[in-house]
Amino acid sequence: MSPWEAVGVFAAGIGAGTINTVVGSGTLITFPVLLAVGLPPITANVSNTLGLVPGSLSGALGYRAELKGQRSRLLRLGSAALLGGLLGAILLLVLPSGAFQAIVPVLIGVALLLVILQPRLARYLAARGHGPDRADGGVALLVGVFGTGIYGGYFGAAQGVLLLGLMGLLLDEDLQRINATKNILAGLVNGIAAVFFLFAASIDWTAALLIAAGSVIGGQIGARVGRRLPPIALRALIVVVGLAAMAKLLL
Repeated sequence: MSPWEAVGVFAAGIGAGTINTVVGSGTLITFPVLLAVGLPPITANVSNTLGLVPGSLSGALGYRAELKGQRSRLLRLGSAALLGGLLGAILLLVLPSGAFQAIVPVLIGVALLLVILQPRLARYLAARGHGPDRADGGVALLVGVFGTGIYGGYFGAAQGVLLLGLMGLLLDEDLQRINATKNILAGLVNGIAAVFFLFAASIDWTAALLIAAGSVIGGQIGARVGRRLPPIALRALIVVVGLAAMAKLLL
């Protein structure tokens, strides 16, 4: 990797760490850059997953105030995220590289619809006596987080958008607190996948360390920006990023 390529990977890490903390989809910044500097797809994916773990921790630290009072929820949903992330990491090394390509844009599209319609859906469900469960979102959210974890361990682009869509619909909670939970869950998925990859896959340590350094900086930037956004602005940003992710994956 040349010095300029290293700078590009580091800058991509900053961008990914920032956007992951605010919304998600940072992989759509780093993954193409790693391919552009010559890494094979699987090695790029594995190195990227490992590199983004410190950024997730940085973003979660920046959102620590919004995490207060969510310990039991995080323990419950975190266990599902860990199991899903481990299974997804295993599938990455077993399944053909394009196995999820067709379904990913559909998943993102569904998540965006949930984000857009969440306030109206929540009011409708509440009026019919089926409002969201403030405590944990019920079995539906547990299964949804597990499924998102599988996808996150496998590839991870727009994992945050999927989590925000699910939790926005199934939890009666402030969007900023949901975003804080999203950062923890996505970090757990990336973390368990990274641990698995350490023993089972080839890692480009230069790329992983450059992304890690950049994502830590980006995580702090993202936390400062994201926590100041009003709900409607954050919701709009989620939709814009999600649409961009869909377009990139489809084109």
